[in-house]
Amino acid sequence: MEQEEPLIYNLPQDTLHQIFSSLPLRQIIICRSLSKFFNNLLTSPTFLHHISTTLPPLNLLALRHHHYNHHNNHHIHLFDPNLNNWLHFPLNFLPFSSPLPVASSHGLIYLWAQPNNNNTQAQAQAQTQTQTLNTKSLLACNPLTRKFRILPHLGSAWCRHGSVLVDSVNRVMVLTELAALYYDDNNNKSWQKFSSNLPSKPRSPVLIEDSAFALCDVGSPWRSQWKLFSCRVGSTMSMIWSRLERQEWGDVFDILKRPRLVRGVGNRILMIGGLKSSFSLNSPCSTILILRLDLGTMEWDEAGRMPVEMFRCFQDAGKFKVFGAGDRVCFSAKRIGKLALWDRGAEMGDEWRWIDNVPGNGDGLYRGFVFEGRLDALP
Repeated sequence: MEQEEPLIYNLPQDTLHQIFSSLPLRQIIICRSLSKFFNNLLTSPTFLHHISTTLPPLNLLALRHHHYNHHNNHHIHLFDPNLNNWLHFPLNFLPFSSPLPVASSHGLIYLWAQPNNNNTQAQAQAQTQTQTLNTKSLLACNPLTRKFRILPHLGSAWCRHGSVLVDSVNRVMVLTELAALYYDDNNNKSWQKFSSNLPSKPRSPVLIEDSAFALCDVGSPWRSQWKLFSCRVGSTMSMIWSRLERQEWGDVFDILKRPRLVRGVGNRILMIGGLKSSFSLNSPCSTILILRLDLGTMEWDEAGRMPVEMFRCFQDAGKFKVFGAGDRVCFSAKRIGKLALWDRGAEMGDEWRWIDNVPGNGDGLYRGFVFEGRLDALP
């Protein structure tokens, strides 16, 4: 006896699109795995265009793998702050080994990976685009649609020493202390290389529209002195960094210990560090402070301050890492076993909270980035 075809298969496609477009994006992703029929239906260009104008993206926090154990990881861990749970997106659709996600923008994840020697077809594709199988490639992929693209070939030194920055229209920069590479798929199909005039290694650089920003230590070997530098990027033949200074800023860079930058909302930059209790050389910190710079008015204000009871955990741990974007910033440190989250837009009204059940043992200095999951993002 033949099994009857489900009645839902006989509904007009427009009707099915209307039904499924009323679901949250998380549920749509789950429904795609039900059958080949639903996968084709919910990945059609017509449906993707429709939901791109009606459904907001998934705002998730992605973890970067530790360098010592990322060789066996073929998935990426993401935290959903709205549902307070962890998600795992597989990366096994990539014909590459040792994927290392490093950045994200507008629904795409950028990662370093090495061609998989066990996959003959993948070898041919990688060799055509990257010219060699022995060096890592920079890829852009959408883990929701399982689509990817290999960016033009880079030397292995850029993977080891470069920071990958991506802006809101997926222009890419790979930055080191001595030079920078810039790639704009809309204007140029190859990397543009620029020398750098930064005084020291750039710290926590960010890319906002057509400008890059970074902190540099201009102090002495005995005492750090952090300053903010910026440069315009694009199709010009030069990339000159200049120090951003205003007399009214006063000692804004001196009150924070080991500051770092995070891209804020719109044209704002967040600067985060330990708040020094005094200006003495080895003064202890009283908390972690989040300052915000409006690039339009060039004025600083305080965006957040870690609660004292939460800061005690970081005070005991010593060194900590920061990652995030917009109004969400994560903090990690050794021996804490969880992440701290600053979420200015939290619906529960609590800006500061702990994230538990971190993949692994939660006992390391985790790095990461914000991922806006979109089904319509094309690599």
